[in-house]
Amino acid sequence: MIFGLSFIACQSHAQVKSGTFNFTLKMLLSRDVPEITVADAAKNSGRYMFLDAREQKEYNVSHLPSTRFVGYDSFSITFLNDLPKDKPLVVYCSIGKRSEDITRKLKKAGFTNVHNLYGGIFEWVNQGNQVYDLQNKPTDKIHAYGKLWGRFLDKGTKVY
Repeated sequence: MIFGLSFIACQSHAQVKSGTFNFTLKMLLSRDVPEITVADAAKNSGRYMFLDAREQKEYNVSHLPSTRFVGYDSFSITFLNDLPKDKPLVVYCSIGKRSEDITRKLKKAGFTNVHNLYGGIFEWVNQGNQVYDLQNKPTDKIHAYGKLWGRFLDKGTKVY
């Protein structure tokens, strides 16, 4: 019994810095796929290919470095046929809900090294990490998805 309790105590889930945002994510996400924190993804960004699971208009405003757009509504596993199944991937969206769905699809398709970015691009920016426009130039603009969700974006210029 002591082993079981220590195992539970050692388990930790990714979190974001804002308590309200973290509570919202805990309510929305299933958390049934591998997750990665923004800090870990940023620290090891050269190791990962980022996949943007937002819509084209969101991606066009800004995205993470070294990102491949895969979309959400139009997503197809065939978009990634050129990648080895063990390629280190981090999937993100605005907050992590859509990317969680895409991560699940990738796992089901046999990708073995794929993670959902907990807190998404919002937390990426909130923690002071850079995003880029379509010309690959740094920008402070972030597509905030909608006024309800944009309240979790503490930094940058919100675009709707």
